[in-house]
Amino acid sequence: ESPPVALTPDFGGPVVAYADGVYDKRLNRYITVREDRRESVSKSVTTIVAIELNESSIQDPKVLIGGNDFYAFPRLDPEGKRIAWIEWSHPNMPWDRSQLWVGYISDNGDVYKRVCVAGADPTIVESPTEPKWSPQADNKVVPVYSLEAEFTRPSWVFGINSYEIIDEQKHLIACSYRQKGRSYLGVLDVNKSALTNLQIPFTDLRNITRGFSCLYVEGASAVHPWSIAKVTLDDQASKVLDFKIIWSSSPTSLKYESYFSSPEFIEFPTEIPGEKAYAYYYPPTNPMYQASKDEKPPLLLESHGYGRKFRERLLKNWGIVDVNDCCSCAQFLVDSGKADGERLCITGCSAGGYTTLAALAFKNIFKAGASLFGVADVKLLKAQIVKFEAYYIDSLIGSEEDFRVRNPINSVDQFSCPVILFHGLEDQVVNPEQARIIYKALKSKGLPVALVEYEGEQHGFRLAENIKFTLEQQMVFFARLVGRFKVADEFKSVKIDNFD
Repeated sequence: ESPPVALTPDFGGPVVAYADGVYDKRLNRYITVREDRRESVSKSVTTIVAIELNESSIQDPKVLIGGNDFYAFPRLDPEGKRIAWIEWSHPNMPWDRSQLWVGYISDNGDVYKRVCVAGADPTIVESPTEPKWSPQADNKVVPVYSLEAEFTRPSWVFGINSYEIIDEQKHLIACSYRQKGRSYLGVLDVNKSALTNLQIPFTDLRNITRGFSCLYVEGASAVHPWSIAKVTLDDQASKVLDFKIIWSSSPTSLKYESYFSSPEFIEFPTEIPGEKAYAYYYPPTNPMYQASKDEKPPLLLESHGYGRKFRERLLKNWGIVDVNDCCSCAQFLVDSGKADGERLCITGCSAGGYTTLAALAFKNIFKAGASLFGVADVKLLKAQIVKFEAYYIDSLIGSEEDFRVRNPINSVDQFSCPVILFHGLEDQVVNPEQARIIYKALKSKGLPVALVEYEGEQHGFRLAENIKFTLEQQMVFFARLVGRFKVADEFKSVKIDNFD
């Protein structure tokens, strides 16, 4: 095999990055989004560029589209003569307000005659995303089906692919959508404005792509780890003929299926009169053991989102509504007899780590918490914020006084229970110093606390051994300090300050 060939200049380190590209076969080049951090990390320049596929000479990429703060989803029409893309500007996040643009490509490769197809009206809140060209390749954006569901995911990352055109003649689109916290795979008939649900074992979907007479789906469920499956449909694309997992992140896990908990969808009252929130409850499951009828199980609550409505509830209320909802959920499960009120624990990643620390600082319902690359100091986060989220935290919290009173590091005196922290040392989104400052403060106060730092990990752990170790240490930590039970496996606990 031939070694990789550089197509772009070496800019002296990871200061220029490329993502979300498409091949331009008409002009034999690669069109992609570029982030240029050579002048400034916090004020990097984002553009859409073209990279010539000529291995004999390395050239600077040609800037096709620029001038706005952010770009994503560059997509060529079938003939390669037009390009569509998504762009947005500060202070918005892409799910708040964005625009869909189309430009024409000249014979020399420049983009001209640019038209904003969606998102131009300032009186309408629109956030178009994931553009694709239909076989007709016209410049129209039309609604094809109405459903109370999420048909895509927030653009935290590049390359999201939630739908595919699978039959150009019949106008059939395979899509993933989400209702009540569960993902579904469906086929949308554009001509009939009808949606057919396809039965597959996955209940959580990330991406789908079209294959030869099939679909490839990235998904998971309560018993399936993240996997890639080949889904073969009948000729009408209305029924699944075959479902085959071709790659699994944990190939041997299904032999333990009898130990996996089956989730129960629950809705519970919030502190807002008449408003409900939603969760999945995973009851204790073990075919070899049964707890006594008098004992209620411990609970580990993990916070995450629930669609646009709940995302918008956070505006100016981060650290309030998310914390209240977590507490309401835990109390609901206690009142329902599903959890022991003296053994309630909470965990979360990133923003969920902030919710964890805020819940421990400002409420007294939880008895321990685990923060994974979470935010302990919102003022420090604002000072070190990356360009993508530069104005996001202001929209979530608000005034300087709000920053002060909702800051966990300012309320160490209100913490009263054990905390374990996990952080990657190469995290550029939430600085590792966030974990260190809350660790030192809680240690000085005399609370049981542990800090685990990972070399080479960034924002979100990638190495299997680190993911495994994090899960194991959370379980041992909660079992030793709150659960009052011994873990069956022989896991060695990390040192817990003020306890070991």
